[in-house]
Amino acid sequence: MSDEQLSLLRYTCDRIYKHLRWLRTQGLARLVEEGGLDPVDRVVTATRKWRWRHGHAVPPGTAIPVYIVGVQRSGTNMLLRGLAAAPEFEVHNENDRRVFRRFSLRPAETVVDVIRRSRHRYVLFKPLCDSHRVDQLLALPGVRPGRAVWVYRDVHDRARSAVAKFGDANLRALSRTARGDGHGLWQAQRLSRDSLELLRGFDYGTMTPHTASSLFWYVRNSLFFELGLDRRDDVLLFSYDAFVAHPEAQMRRLCDFLGFRYASDLVAHVETRASVKHRLAIDPRVRQLCGELMARLDAVSCGSRDG
Repeated sequence: MSDEQLSLLRYTCDRIYKHLRWLRTQGLARLVEEGGLDPVDRVVTATRKWRWRHGHAVPPGTAIPVYIVGVQRSGTNMLLRGLAAAPEFEVHNENDRRVFRRFSLRPAETVVDVIRRSRHRYVLFKPLCDSHRVDQLLALPGVRPGRAVWVYRDVHDRARSAVAKFGDANLRALSRTARGDGHGLWQAQRLSRDSLELLRGFDYGTMTPHTASSLFWYVRNSLFFELGLDRRDDVLLFSYDAFVAHPEAQMRRLCDFLGFRYASDLVAHVETRASVKHRLAIDPRVRQLCGELMARLDAVSCGSRDG
């Protein structure tokens, strides 16, 4: 067996293990919803998009790329579900092998080709593992200027969800990055010197998965500011907690950003609820860092584009 085949086998086994654990802890209904696996919904959506293409299709090369980015388990699936049902959107999630390989985007030529061939108004991608490249994705040649939506969520809720689905994956990635062995990891890409120095100051032998998940939330969401995305008009910072509390207002804000008409069916699947804070027992230093960054993110989100 070649190294490539062995790597693929390990990757496949890891995915199966994670899905089985997610199925055991969250149930079949949640797994189907998360993966968009409901066959009825898929047929209905595909039919609506087929009809739209035959009546309203745009000329090839005129579709607008949209990138949904941020840290995993930040509520992007809920946001994507509403947009994916709209026939104007051609959607490519992380499990779409035409565009993604092991959850990372394929080469730029492939992405550009998909965008240029589309007959929809928007081509939407969810490249969470490529969030550190969002500025580069927005500069892809040969396509119309795109838009990016950086989604973030309360750090405690994100950490709880991430550990439930991925176990200690964040802990292992941060440990490798801290000891200088993370060059091939997407989790370590484009981290600032300050972030790398911060990571080297922790003991990963005693760190809990929830603390590691929170620290991962911190360094990855810090990229929003470190890459200068807060100063760009083509990037929208979007709060998942604000979305579930006020779905119509937040979806209208997103539609205004994209230049897309608002419709109530975009949020029909969202159950309005206030965020209930269940604080995790995490390292005090990490808690303080995350609290400061959360306040900074909230300030930008609430202050930008009449949010």
